[in-house]
Formats: sequence, structure tokens, C-alpha cells
Amino acid sequence: MGTDVDAEEFLPTLKKAAAALRDADIPFILAGGMAAWARGGFGTDHDLDFMVKPADAERALDILVHGGMKPERPPEDWLLKAWDGKVLVDLIHSPSGLDITDDVIERSDVLPVYAIEMRVMRPDDILVTKLMAMTEHTMNYRSCLEIGRALREQIDWDSVRSRTESSAFARAYFTLVEGLGILDVGALS
Repeated sequence: MGTDVDAEEFLPTLKKAAAALRDADIPFILAGGMAAWARGGFGTDHDLDFMVKPADAERALDILVHGGMKPERPPEDWLLKAWDGKVLVDLIHSPSGLDITDDVIERSDVLPVYAIEMRVMRPDDILVTKLMAMTEHTMNYRSCLEIGRALREQIDWDSVRSRTESSAFARAYFTLVEGLGILDVGALS
């Protein structure tokens, strides 16, 4: 987890990382809190998340390091990290519940983020990865509830439910969003 930084401090790093990955022809998706923000939800105060294909992860890290960022290799085997001063960039290549493939990248929408066009993760994919990553030690529904409330009209709720049905934490999430009125129970097929 990165250190808390002002949201404006993310802009130079977002531009630098996105341009470096784009110029190196590494397909990526903006994910996490910044993806939710780009779609009208809440932003982030601790890191930038980019999804890349597993085969591109090492090269993506090398590109960011070549651009002046400091690498970090965490013990988790599903991501790599790069520091740009106080701003942390996560290169996530194997998120829970989703294989990052050309199809996943292509189905992400191209949206302007701080006037830079880039692929932005679909809200249902954001929720799937967050819900499937939950364990009894990492159970935090706050961001999932914020995403659900802010982006509810953009979410394919049937897809999220079917893709996460194996997770007790995801089933609990659906109980919460239905009980809080974020999701109308009759809206699901």
C-alpha cells in the first residue's frame, strides 16, 4: 500500500506511466480507484492500478523503471510495483477472478482520464476482482459499496453475481447492496 498523497499528485505519474506503456506498445487497462473515478465514482488516495497481461508484466515494469521509477517486487505473485516519488503504481497481471487477456483489454472502454485517452476497466470487472480477492483477513467492503452505489447503472449485476458466486464474501456483498437499496432485487434476472 502506498503512502497517502493528494489526488493532484497522481496526475503526473498517471500521465507518465500511461504514456510509457502506450509508447512501448504494452496494452493496459486503468483499474482500481482511478478507473472508478474516471467513470464517475470515487477516486483513490494511495496508488494507481494498471492491469497488464502476465506476459507483459516484466517488460511493463522495465519500461516504468527506464522512465525513472523505482521498482519493487512484492512477495505476492500477482503484481509488480513501481514508485514515482510518493506515488505507487501497481502493475497487476493476475488479479483474482479475472484473467487479463486481449479480450478483457479490448472490452474495456476508451475514456478520457485527465485529458488522456486510455482503456478503463469496466465497473463489473473492477467489482469481480475486488470481491474475489477478499479473504477473512482482507475483508473491506467500503470500496465495493462505493463503486456499487456510484456506478450502479453501469454495472452488469448479473455478470458480477454469476462470476463471483463461489465467494461467500461476494454473496455477502449482494446481501448488503440489496439491503441498502443500492441494487433493486427485482433488477436481477
